[in-house]
Amino acid sequence: MASGDGLLLRVRPPLARMTRAQALGLCELAQSLGSGMIDLTHRANLQLRGVRAEDHDAVVEALCRLGLVDVDATHEAWPAVLVAPCWQAGDDTQRIASALLARLGELPALPSKFGFAVDAGPAPVLTEASADVRIERARSGGLIVRADGAAAGHLVPRGDLAEAVAMALAMAVWFAATAGSVAPPSRRMRGLQQVCAVPGGDAPLDTAAPSAALPRPGMSQLGPVYGVAFGQIAATALGHLLQDSGAVALRLTSQRGLILEGGEWRESTAFITVADDPLLRVDACPGAPACASATVATRALGLSLARQLLTDSPGAPRSLHVSGCAKGCARSGTADLTLVGRNGTFDLVRNGRPGDAPAQTGLSPENLRVCIGAP
Repeated sequence: MASGDGLLLRVRPPLARMTRAQALGLCELAQSLGSGMIDLTHRANLQLRGVRAEDHDAVVEALCRLGLVDVDATHEAWPAVLVAPCWQAGDDTQRIASALLARLGELPALPSKFGFAVDAGPAPVLTEASADVRIERARSGGLIVRADGAAAGHLVPRGDLAEAVAMALAMAVWFAATAGSVAPPSRRMRGLQQVCAVPGGDAPLDTAAPSAALPRPGMSQLGPVYGVAFGQIAATALGHLLQDSGAVALRLTSQRGLILEGGEWRESTAFITVADDPLLRVDACPGAPACASATVATRALGLSLARQLLTDSPGAPRSLHVSGCAKGCARSGTADLTLVGRNGTFDLVRNGRPGDAPAQTGLSPENLRVCIGAP
């Protein structure tokens, strides 16, 4: 994909985990053939930035050698499978996700953002992450397969992981066959299930268990957790942290977090190390000039507003989204404050998304601060 700073190459590590060697190899590749920056997305994917067109094939070959890109390019178009990051080898999340990955080739063509979430730990942790079909722990202790946006899911017989995978695939096949029959055609399951009943056979319905939080900066059962402001990683900083901590692997979370599996805690100024840092509640795309679609700079504004607005004061906003254009790539959900770049100025959306009707339009950064009460 072309961007304002060169080509953008996506990397989808299986089960959102890379070995130490893979992660260090990726960091070296970003420095030698990219801009030195790596993006971490809300789908727990990575993107190498700033790759020159003449280096594209060399980068892809290097990623294949690292085992981070499939040698069959058609596999890269398959749906994403997002997993709860604290899975353990042999648990339900790991077994279901592995089985699902092995069968993605059976699916018909689906929209590029269509995806699955495998969230089969003791409590769901991916409820705020983007996905179309969810496999979750049920309130009763079993598993449910749920269309995104549906209040309940179809209960899977206890221990029948193969049935959970089959039901999830069947929902995706149904989506592909049905999405074009509504007007306008649906691109995501959340919209389609609101107008069409999702089939589930004779399986009884159940609701998901109460949700839990993803690991936040600090120590976790797997190792230290670091946040990544705006999802932007300097490859040199990540490489140093991996080596210094002694981590054996790197896991990625859908809230733009890094888990250094088996590592020791090390302080770092390049990453978020405090669990309540307001930057964890800010999303901002690369903006101009890094993105050709953007007409405004985004991250410097997001950085300054985070400290000034996202406080613990009563009535203060809890979330902020700064989008360089109306596409809203950095955040799919709503935010208390959304700033949308348009023709070099900002539109202000309250409690919504970039595509929603703005409360005010055509604001300069200075006027914007006045409107939202920032000093």
